[in-house]
Amino acid sequence: MSSAQRKDDHVRLAMEQNRAHSGRNQFDEVSFVHHALAGIDRPDVSPATSFGGIQWQAPLYINAMTGGSPKTGAINRDLAAAARQSGVAIASGSMNAYFKDPSCADTFRVLRTHNPNGFVMANVNATTSLDNARRAVDLLRADALQIHLNTAQETPMPEGDRSFSSWAGQIEKITAGVEVPVIVKEVGNGLSRQTVLLLQNLGVRAADLAGRGGTDFARIENGRRDGADYAFLHGWGQSTAACLLDTQDVSLPVLASGGIRHPLDVVRSLALGARAVGVSGGFLRTLLDGGVPALVTQITAWLDQLAALQTMVGARTPAALTRCDVLIHGSLRDFCADRGIDTHRLAQRSVLPDPLDTLHDLTGSTR
Repeated sequence: MSSAQRKDDHVRLAMEQNRAHSGRNQFDEVSFVHHALAGIDRPDVSPATSFGGIQWQAPLYINAMTGGSPKTGAINRDLAAAARQSGVAIASGSMNAYFKDPSCADTFRVLRTHNPNGFVMANVNATTSLDNARRAVDLLRADALQIHLNTAQETPMPEGDRSFSSWAGQIEKITAGVEVPVIVKEVGNGLSRQTVLLLQNLGVRAADLAGRGGTDFARIENGRRDGADYAFLHGWGQSTAACLLDTQDVSLPVLASGGIRHPLDVVRSLALGARAVGVSGGFLRTLLDGGVPALVTQITAWLDQLAALQTMVGARTPAALTRCDVLIHGSLRDFCADRGIDTHRLAQRSVLPDPLDTLHDLTGSTR
């Protein structure tokens, strides 16, 4: 099967999966303690976020999806237009197809040509050579580079990789050798605390946790097998909410994606420590159903609703959401108990001293 056909199959199977999704995931086990007098004034709210030397005007981005065929090139063109019009960052899909066949370069390059001033991330896998990583950045004039991790996808993939031991060393080499920030992301199975700590030691700027709950690429690749004999891998990994809880005390900035269904999931993610939140399948479905205008309308509405929720809970910035009290329920609470995560502290954060206030008391400085 050609690489272009495989890319088209990914889009088709991902949309079949998205439309059949039950709608529930572990974000439903995260709730806010409602404080009726916590609200602030809307003009005092800012959506801006920053992490690893990167600054975005909003904590929302269009995450990695596709590229490598004429059909997926048209999708990337439209995604780029939506990113430009709504002002959010955007990432390309894996650019491995470009390395194998440079004639498909325009199916990725459109992300820059149709979004000349936006924040664009190139995307490569962990086996990519440093030279090819630089080629990817150069093709898109990328502002950052995503390196994706996908062992649970490669395993059932008929033509997938079977050697993973060199990945960490290659990530370190690419991170040191490119001139843009590197963000390492999963593709839907989550990053554990141990993995994020390792990535921190490898020098990356941020980790996109990309947990279970959105598109399941192990399921997609199993659907491409004649016998579909890897069904036992469906649902492998940790949810995005679980990954966020697992990385509470890690200093490397984390991003959240995977299973984001609406603005409340974005706010939940930010409250659990994400610096920004990415969406793929849900935005792609809107684009395919209604075109660029529908996607721009959706993203614009989400940004407005994010500001409204910040106003209601009293969070002037996305980062301030980490001082809101949240409750963890059900199986997610069981996960926290097994991983030694203190959920009681999460439920009482608004009464804990603000470290900046403590610094002011000690030094007499102004904030």
